[in-house]
Amino acid sequence: MFFKEALVIAIRSLRSARLRTALTALGVVVGVAAVIFLVALGNGMQSGFDQSFGKLSTEITVAKTNASLPGANPARSLTEEDSAALENRAEAPDIASVTPLRNGVAISRFQDREFRGNISGTTPHFLDVRNHYIVTGRMFTDQENADRKRVAVIGPKVVKYLFDGDSQKAVGSTIFIGRLAMTVIGVTEPGGDDQDAFILVPINSARSLFAGSDWLNGIGVMVPSVQQVPAALDQITRILDRRHDIKDPGFRDYVTTALLIQIQEINRYLTLLNVVTVVVGAISLLIGTLGVANIMLVTVNNRTREIGIRKAIGARRSAIMKQFLIESIVLAGAGGLVGSVLGVGLVLGGAKLLPRFAPQLGAPAVSINVVFFVFAVSLAIGLIAGSYPAVRAARLHPIDALRF
Repeated sequence: MFFKEALVIAIRSLRSARLRTALTALGVVVGVAAVIFLVALGNGMQSGFDQSFGKLSTEITVAKTNASLPGANPARSLTEEDSAALENRAEAPDIASVTPLRNGVAISRFQDREFRGNISGTTPHFLDVRNHYIVTGRMFTDQENADRKRVAVIGPKVVKYLFDGDSQKAVGSTIFIGRLAMTVIGVTEPGGDDQDAFILVPINSARSLFAGSDWLNGIGVMVPSVQQVPAALDQITRILDRRHDIKDPGFRDYVTTALLIQIQEINRYLTLLNVVTVVVGAISLLIGTLGVANIMLVTVNNRTREIGIRKAIGARRSAIMKQFLIESIVLAGAGGLVGSVLGVGLVLGGAKLLPRFAPQLGAPAVSINVVFFVFAVSLAIGLIAGSYPAVRAARLHPIDALRF
């Protein structure tokens, strides 16, 4: 029964000074909403990064070194035979796919238009290695590569200069790369200047563009899982060391790069950024806590005579202390409830707007656990902020309080 009466008294007291109550609760509202939104924004950034670059964490690239080292054998180029050797599952069981890449620069033509760009002979797995997607048309197939079909997939910049940016017009058209006629079957998504100006052709068809050479600029290797990356690296170096007659690892004429390391480093920065954003929200909650503590001290001071009367007619210290604690918790809890609703609303609004204006940030994701946790923190704020004022009120001597 005491709790119900104390709750009614607390609500009446807060309603008697509505403006002061609203301004105090506003600090808690802002802090709670800020924590919910910032955590959701951090989750969105993390999920967006994982979606965009998660596949790259299982990618390994192999490239030729620029020059031979003193005392080493003459540097050898990577070849299609090297790529085929890495596809041997008996020797490389932790490798999922191998993508050879042969690059060159050539002039492509369509009717009276010309464009000078990168020509890449590769396999259908190239899009997985580069984390690219087809937006119009399709990628060429393994069968088309085996049959040396003269088909091509082009980047947005090629579409811009040869087809006035019309992807639909580009697909199905015939372009000339040097003297070879190639049918455009697909257009890739935008990916930056250096990734928009290329033309992809089957590597078997590309031999005609590179004078029949079998050398490669690089080899892309995809691994089934992050846990298998170290084993795959060992298998790659063992196979290529044998093929390139490498006796000393310091004299290798090729270099392997696992993007997992770079991605893990970026993830560390993202985690640090998320921690910083949460700290900013926590500072807002701290300010709200100070506001609640301040208003409760003012309340105790203004109601000193009331406290004296209640103690004079027999109210115990515990009853006085509970009364002000309940009042503080109600104040902070109301702010926490409004802040939770506001925070969820901001997250839902951000989930609709951010993908339009800043798609790279990812859509904020509401975490129900965070909402409940922050609301619980707001109640704890009321308990903590109201403790000292409540104790101070309980310790007042009745006579001194009545003289106030």
